Amino acid sequence: MATVKLLKIAHGRSGDKGNGSNVGIIARHPDIYPFLKEKLTSDRVKDHMKHICKGDVERYEMENIGALNFVLNESLGGGGTVSLKLDAQGKTHASTLLRMDIDVPDDLLKLV
Repeated sequence: MATVKLLKIAHGRSGDKGNGSNVGIIARHPDIYPFLKEKLTSDRVKDHMKHICKGDVERYEMENIGALNFVLNESLGGGGTVSLKLDAQGKTHASTLLRMDIDVPDDLLKLV
């Protein structure tokens, strides 16, 4: 077991959805996806992103592409056209989430 950044086992993409951001986390190997489903919960994402996300975090599973999609409600200060936030469209939110520390079994780390 080793503690690594989520970035080691996944990559991500993010953007805006009104006053919420949309963060997709994609496993770097198909065998890593079940681990992500177990460990990367809405509550864990909410805790890591609490300085950005003021609302609920919703999680959607996309088995066919080995990805999890998170909607971070109330994270954009009203949305791109009304927000005074520097990143009013949530483009950096995936990068922020990928910096989360996560304990990963050695056998999964060997896959990446």
